[in-house]
Amino acid sequence: MNDNRFVISRLSIMMFLQFFIWGGFFVTMGVYLLDIFQGEEGLNSIIGQAYATHNWAALLAPVLVGLIADRYFNAERVNAVCHILGAGILWYAATITNEPGIFIWVMLAYFMLYMPTLALVNAISFANIDDPDREFPKIRVWGTLGWIVAGFVVSQTVLGWIDVPLLTVITGVESNIQATAIPLQMSAVISLIYGLYSFTLPAAPPSEKGKKFNLYEALGLDAIKLLSNRNFAVFCISSFAISIPLAFYYARTNDFVTAVAFGDQAASFMAIGQMSEVLFMILIPFFLLRLGVKWMLLVGMLAWAARYFLFGIFPDSVMLVLLGIALHGVCYDFFFVTGQLYVEKKAPKNLRASAQGFYNILTYGAGMLIGNYLLGWWGDSINLDGSTEAGWLAGAFSFWIMPAIIAVGVAVMFYLFFWDDEVEAETIDANVSPIADTEPAETSPGTVS
Repeated sequence: MNDNRFVISRLSIMMFLQFFIWGGFFVTMGVYLLDIFQGEEGLNSIIGQAYATHNWAALLAPVLVGLIADRYFNAERVNAVCHILGAGILWYAATITNEPGIFIWVMLAYFMLYMPTLALVNAISFANIDDPDREFPKIRVWGTLGWIVAGFVVSQTVLGWIDVPLLTVITGVESNIQATAIPLQMSAVISLIYGLYSFTLPAAPPSEKGKKFNLYEALGLDAIKLLSNRNFAVFCISSFAISIPLAFYYARTNDFVTAVAFGDQAASFMAIGQMSEVLFMILIPFFLLRLGVKWMLLVGMLAWAARYFLFGIFPDSVMLVLLGIALHGVCYDFFFVTGQLYVEKKAPKNLRASAQGFYNILTYGAGMLIGNYLLGWWGDSINLDGSTEAGWLAGAFSFWIMPAIIAVGVAVMFYLFFWDDEVEAETIDANVSPIADTEPAETSPGTVS
C-alpha cells in the first residue's frame, strides 16, 4: 500500500508539472504578443496563428505517439526527451521580439514536442496504477491544480487577496510580468527540470511493440464508420462546430480581462475557470442522472454563448466578466467531458480508443484550428485594438458577438437533430470520475483548460 501511494505521489507531481508548464505561458501569450509585436500589421491574426500552433500539433501528435512511444521506447523516456528539447525551444522563443513569423514557427516546433506528452503522461499513469477508475482521477486533478498555480505565480497574486511575488524576487521585475518573456522563460526552466524528473518515473514500456504502425488507426480514422449512425454523426459535427468559438476564449480572454478588469493580475482571475471546472467535474454524475446526455451537451453549448454575450454586452462590468470566466466549468465539462463519456458508451469496445482520438482531432485539432484563424481574421476585420482598455471597450461587442452567434447556431442545430434514445443518463455509471484535459482543455487555457 505504501509503495502504491508513493507511485501515485510521483505520478501526481508529473501531472502537476505537465500542466504548470502549459498554463505558465499559454494563458498570457496573447498579452505578450500584443506588447512585443505592437504596430505590426494584422496583429490579431498573428495572435490567432500563434495559438493555432498547438492545434496543428494536436492533429499530428497521435502519429508521433503511435509511431515512437507505443512501439519503440518507454513512454517516460520519450516524455523526458520531449520536455528537455522543448525547454530549449521555449527559451529561444522568449528571445524573438521582432519577427512574428519566426515566433510562430518556433512555437509550432515546441508544441510538436509538447502535445504528444499529453497522451504520454496518461500512458505512464495507466501503466503504473492498479485501479484506474479510482486512482487516475486523483492523479489527473493535479494537472488542473498545476494550471491554476501557474496562473497565480505569473500574476503574482491569489485572486488579489494574497501576494505571491516569487517571480519578482527571482527576476527583479515588479509589475506586468505577463507582458514580458518571463512566463516563457519560467516554463522553459520548469520543462527542463520536469524532463530530468521524467527519467526517474516508473517504467511504461511500449504497449504495441512489434505491431505494424497504421497511420489510419493512429489518427482514429477507423472510427469514421461510426458516422453511419445519424445521432453520432450529428454529435461529431456539433463537437467540431462548437470548438470553433471555443478558440476565441483561449486566445483572447486573458488580454480582454487584462484590459477591462484585472490588469497584470488577470492570469490569477483566469484560474477561476479551472476552479469551476474541478467543481463541475465532481457534479457531472449528479447532472447526468437528472438531465441526460442531450441536455447536458446542450447546456454546455448554450453556456459558451452566454459567456460571449456577457463579454460582448457588459465588458465594463467586472462581476459579469467574472461570471463569464466562472462559466468555464459548465462550458467545458458539460460538453467536452460529457462528450467523452458519450463516445465511450457509443463506440464498440474495439473502437473506443480510436473514437476518442477521432473526437479529439475534431475538437482540439480541426475545430479550434479553424477558430484561431477565424478570430485573427475577425479581429483585424473590425480593427480590434486589444492592447488598451479603450480598444476593448469599443470593440468587445463586435468581437465577441461572432463566437456567440456561432455557439447559438450550433446549439439550435444540435437540439433539432440529435435524438439519441440508445444512450441515456442511466446507462452511464454514476460513479464515473471524468477528468478531462485542461486548455486548451483545456484548459482550460482555462483554460485555457
